Amino acid sequence: MSAAKTGCAVVVMGVSGSGKTTVAELLARQLGWRFVEGDRLHPPANVEKMKQGIALTDTDRAPWLDRIGEELRGWATAGQSGVLTCSALKRAYRDRIRSARPDVRIVYLKGSEALIKGRVGARHHEYMPASLLRSQFETLEEPEPDEQVIEVDAGGSAETEVAAIIAALDLAVVRP
Repeated sequence: MSAAKTGCAVVVMGVSGSGKTTVAELLARQLGWRFVEGDRLHPPANVEKMKQGIALTDTDRAPWLDRIGEELRGWATAGQSGVLTCSALKRAYRDRIRSARPDVRIVYLKGSEALIKGRVGARHHEYMPASLLRSQFETLEEPEPDEQVIEVDAGGSAETEVAAIIAALDLAVVRP
């Protein structure tokens, strides 16, 4: 199927505090696409664990990744384009997403632990306490070249990062 029939899907990945939501929302708005915050797809048990400061395991993340895959497949079936956020910290997670939607484009917002720690310390997240940031970096398996992931410096402004994504993916911005 062509992209015209299945739509386009972009997943914005990175550790908590890398700017996924801000960048993905702006990207979706500029493209005129649907936006889904991947954290909203976590099962309640995962949310509760994170609220308690307990890092998720691969087993915990499996149903969440399946729900992300279902969302992406649903867009393809409906011919919709969209942007979804997902930490996608391990290659196995990204592979699971790709198995659900092989044409998905993944964008990695890469930032140093010092940069991200400063951001996380300055914000309040509904259920992702700053104490879990270290576990995110410990879990992170940076994408390998064969994954064809677009890497964007998370240290820029959201506007700069979105412009880099649009250029790298050769996407057309919706003009008002």
